[in-house]
Amino acid sequence: MKVNTNNANSVVPQEDAIVEYIIPKECKAGVVVNEGPNFTVRVEMVPVPDPAPDEVLIRLNVTGICFSDIHFMAGDLDLPAMSEFGVQSPGHEGAGVVVKIGANVTNWKVGQRAGLKPVWSTCGNCTMCWSGKEAHCPHSVHTGIMRAGSYQQYVVSPARYTAPIPDGVSDYLAAPIMCSASTIHRSLVEANFTPGSWVVFSGGGGGVGIQGVQVAKAFGLRPIVIDAGVEKKQLSLSCGAEAYVDFIETKDCAAEVIRIADGIGAHGVVVTAPSAYATAISMVGTRIGAKIMCIGLPPKGSVVFGCEPSKYCFQNLTISGTLVSSMMDISQSLDLARRGLLLPIYTVYGIDDLPKAVEKLRRGEIVGRAVVDFNK
Repeated sequence: MKVNTNNANSVVPQEDAIVEYIIPKECKAGVVVNEGPNFTVRVEMVPVPDPAPDEVLIRLNVTGICFSDIHFMAGDLDLPAMSEFGVQSPGHEGAGVVVKIGANVTNWKVGQRAGLKPVWSTCGNCTMCWSGKEAHCPHSVHTGIMRAGSYQQYVVSPARYTAPIPDGVSDYLAAPIMCSASTIHRSLVEANFTPGSWVVFSGGGGGVGIQGVQVAKAFGLRPIVIDAGVEKKQLSLSCGAEAYVDFIETKDCAAEVIRIADGIGAHGVVVTAPSAYATAISMVGTRIGAKIMCIGLPPKGSVVFGCEPSKYCFQNLTISGTLVSSMMDISQSLDLARRGLLLPIYTVYGIDDLPKAVEKLRRGEIVGRAVVDFNK
């Protein structure tokens, strides 16, 4: 059977099917304008790339929107500018289908579902790559800053380092897993909390935090969310949080967390909102062996984080950071979604509303995750 299609959502290829996609010469993309603090995003037509011999071409159906995209466009991290790499489109949370393969590719077929993730490629031949820390490979290439990102509908990806998406996980759910859920997964794996541990998610009602609550619950942990508002409270509790602390209504959030966490303090704090660094250490109280996991990226020079060295020593306190996930974390996070342990919590925008969605995220007006549908 031979299938021709313009709609990558419409075909579920059979084993004996030969699937061909009509690939346009141009596609829609969200492009940064006036890169820097006053950037804007505009939807434009851009050329569709052709895959190199060891690459696949993915037609994205969905892209997530991550706050890191805003940092990249604003240029407020200690990183080179997107423009230094000739990149106009950020984004690193893509889900779609392979529509063309390079001449040397044998591990992918046209029609297979695939994801575009934060790390575009690694060397695969260093101690970082061999130890599950490939995000820190000295030769890593990062999507949306060093290579065209998922704000562009047609993107290329190295065949050996492209994430397969399993059946039973929608593109709407799979796209944010490429970054937010899998990064939380990596952080919790590295923290190695014992099941039953109290773990605080500061900003847990946001797009990254709410996925973290669900991953933590799947790990057998006891999430406490700190955020504001009834809507985020309902969302947090429905996703598995055992307690919710409203930082507007609560005079002393740290005291309330300590009360909830056995009167001692949390075993861990996962910081997803940069504003929460100021109070993160206070949440562990007198808990011995507590761990604070840093995920949220504040603008360069805006936050200094730490405490008296004696607290580290007397409480065996650990502070650690997580950049993004490994391929294994993405696979395992997608499996959690396939098993129904990650709920689809997102707001969907059409591609022409991508600039609007970016601005809403920039102002902190999105509950859950924002995803953009290229087919709407």
